[in-house]
Amino acid sequence: MLLAFHGATTMPQDLETDVAVTAAAGFRALEVWAAKIDRYLAVHSVADLNALFVNAGVMPLTINSIEFIAFRLAEEYAAIRVRCRELSRIAQAIGCPTVVVVPSPTPDRSLPWDEVVAEYVRVLRDLGEIADEFGVRLSFEFLGFGWCSVRTPRAAAEIVRAVGRANVGMTVDAAHFYGGGGLLEELEQLDPARIFAFHLDDLEDTPKEAITDATRVLPGLGIVPLADICRRLQAIGYDGPCSIELFRPEYWSWNPHDLAVKAREAAVRVLTPHFHIE
Repeated sequence: MLLAFHGATTMPQDLETDVAVTAAAGFRALEVWAAKIDRYLAVHSVADLNALFVNAGVMPLTINSIEFIAFRLAEEYAAIRVRCRELSRIAQAIGCPTVVVVPSPTPDRSLPWDEVVAEYVRVLRDLGEIADEFGVRLSFEFLGFGWCSVRTPRAAAEIVRAVGRANVGMTVDAAHFYGGGGLLEELEQLDPARIFAFHLDDLEDTPKEAITDATRVLPGLGIVPLADICRRLQAIGYDGPCSIELFRPEYWSWNPHDLAVKAREAAVRVLTPHFHIE
């Protein structure tokens, strides 16, 4: 399993810092926060961006993310399409295989599920076609928050199957899996070839209604059944990449190198019983 750091774990830091601490902590790859790419490219070229990764020996694993892709007004969706083309072009130029895309809030609680599926199939086929022009994949990440329209692995997998594009798969995030009420049995029904990313994270012991990005903690320090999740993913044959995604503001104040080291150590403790770590 390829183990990666994640730019959301060190959110206030710039991209150069993320790449440096990723390499120094022993990670081979980085899931890149898209806004950090924007800030970097405001004063550098795409060639400079590619050189940043090459010189550090760090693989850009994914770009995260294009948010709230569905149920948008026409002009809003036009901007989503532009962003998809922009990030796909950058991803191609730096050898990054995947861009993460994120579902939207539920527009109407009474909306039938088949209409939700139809909307995401339409959008993901369209965005998938754009990304495919650049040889890039899209990874659809369900969110466990109560306001989100796609909250569980079963729901995301149903949509991905209906999309039917080879370059459209899904992200499994441990914290979102727990927060969204997903069942461990749902993981057993997933096609490992359609899982393009796995986010390893944990959560404070709070009611699920109180879960936010800020309640995440280092893997192994919270209440998410990480061993069971890893066991199920191993059982279906998943051996794809895993990145450590923590949005906790407390961690953002730490020395970024120390945080990256602690994140890798925590991840290795959780993953080693189930996967061979690269």
